[in-house]
Amino acid sequence: MRKPTRRKSPIPKRTNRKKKGSSKSYWRYGITFFFLMILGLSVYHYRTALAYYFSFRSRHHIETTEASKVEEARIFQIAKKHQPKVLGFDVSEYQGTIDWEQAKKLEGTFALPFVFIRASAGKDKVDKKFETNWKKSKANGMIRGAYHYYRPNENSIKQADLFIKTVRLEKGDLPPVLDIENLPKKQSMDSLKMGLKRWLNRVEAHYGVKPIIYSGESYYTDFLKKEFKEYPFWIANYNFFVENIKDEWLFWQFTDKGSVPGIKGPVDINVYNGTPKMLGYLVVK
Repeated sequence: MRKPTRRKSPIPKRTNRKKKGSSKSYWRYGITFFFLMILGLSVYHYRTALAYYFSFRSRHHIETTEASKVEEARIFQIAKKHQPKVLGFDVSEYQGTIDWEQAKKLEGTFALPFVFIRASAGKDKVDKKFETNWKKSKANGMIRGAYHYYRPNENSIKQADLFIKTVRLEKGDLPPVLDIENLPKKQSMDSLKMGLKRWLNRVEAHYGVKPIIYSGESYYTDFLKKEFKEYPFWIANYNFFVENIKDEWLFWQFTDKGSVPGIKGPVDINVYNGTPKMLGYLVVK
């Protein structure tokens, strides 16, 4: 009887297929490398400000806010770069109770002589902290201004009348501000612009001074720049690599992560496009 012959196991065929998930790994590595490179470039770009920032923190034992170290360094760099232009901030009821005696400097270094305070929103909302903030900011020697948060789908005249009823401007106050940030849901852009003009005209007729318009840069460029060119603008742009105020901006809100003594949490910080003397010409006479 013949012995059974052992069969050789088949040799597995080679394929050109890549291992499952290998392409995803390459993507992950690529994205990680890209972000590390951006972080490295940011740290290098703000190396002087970061050195100053850590030195300042160490000397004064100040706790950090929720802003990143690089963002805080950017705030320092922009503030320092824009001297002798004027820095200020803006607040609403969301900042809670403010110790106005302390709210004088950004990070204890840069003076903050002016503040914009939210007075009203829409046709029926009065800021809960407006009256207190309005009185105490003036009592502590600040140049104050009031702004109205405009709701596109509500009657513009009623919104203007609410602001007028809420805010009494005095000598030395900044002009009134119209804050427009949202697109309309129930009307066309032409109707929105008509409503904005009605608000602006009514407020200007009452106070005898041309209002300032606040908006984000994209909104300003796309919808407001051409038709409202006779008005001064206060523009919000937090772009990390934007470091200079543009000539056409009266004010620039360059961050929403500032740290101001006397205020809990982050604060919007602004640059006025002029010197303290020029700011004196802007206020209500």
